[in-house]
Amino acid sequence: MAEPDTDTPRVAHSSTKTLLVAFAVCLVCSLIVAGAAVLLKPIQTANQSIERKRIIVEIAGLMKPGLTVAQAYRQIDVFMIELNSGGVVDTLDPENFDITRVAKDVHLTVPLTRSADLAQIRRKPRYLPVYRVNDDNGRFKTLILPVYGYGLWSTLYGYIALQEDIRTIQGLRFYQHGETPGLGGEVDNPRWLDLWEGKIAFNDNGEPHIELIRGAVGTATPDSDHKVDGLSGATLTSRGVTQLLHFWLGREGFGPYLARLREERERS
Repeated sequence: MAEPDTDTPRVAHSSTKTLLVAFAVCLVCSLIVAGAAVLLKPIQTANQSIERKRIIVEIAGLMKPGLTVAQAYRQIDVFMIELNSGGVVDTLDPENFDITRVAKDVHLTVPLTRSADLAQIRRKPRYLPVYRVNDDNGRFKTLILPVYGYGLWSTLYGYIALQEDIRTIQGLRFYQHGETPGLGGEVDNPRWLDLWEGKIAFNDNGEPHIELIRGAVGTATPDSDHKVDGLSGATLTSRGVTQLLHFWLGREGFGPYLARLREERERS
């Protein structure tokens, strides 16, 4: 008498058990990863905030030997402004403002027309923080403005610092982007960043007039005070940096606030 074939049920039972074990392992791993992400989120957020403050105090020229970032940052007055009017808003907390989150919130932003959207951000926040440094006599000394816009592969987020004449650039730094290392990623290169100090951001009419050019700026370059070396092999990133600065320094960005600040400076 032939023995019954028991191989097929055993194989089916083994495959089911293997799938259940694999599913259980994946479930446990996903729970561990998700839990770690939740637990580490506050630490990551705090570290990002510290990094942004470090950049702000550095381009403001406040980072001195013996000072911590927190101590240097206390020398800066931070407040929110309404972009369209340039007026100060007292009801919003600038310290808890997350520009990457707000930029995606349709209730806190307004749409931009294609012609106005030089920075390619589609919508602009209604309010943004500004960072102001005064001297020991309370006189305005340095202004730091948040800026962002699209490069080649990503949105670049950073800050530009203006000196007391509200025309001369003291520094430019980016704290977040996804541009190509060695090409557009050279926006992080200290040598390139040093080129910005002393450049003039506006023309005599107060309009944005700063740009990255192909190649290097030389003494014979026309209008050289308003030009910065382009990023080699990164034409679109270079153009993106130029356009985002024109946007944020112009009337759609901080233009109304800068006009108020210039009037305030003339009266003082």
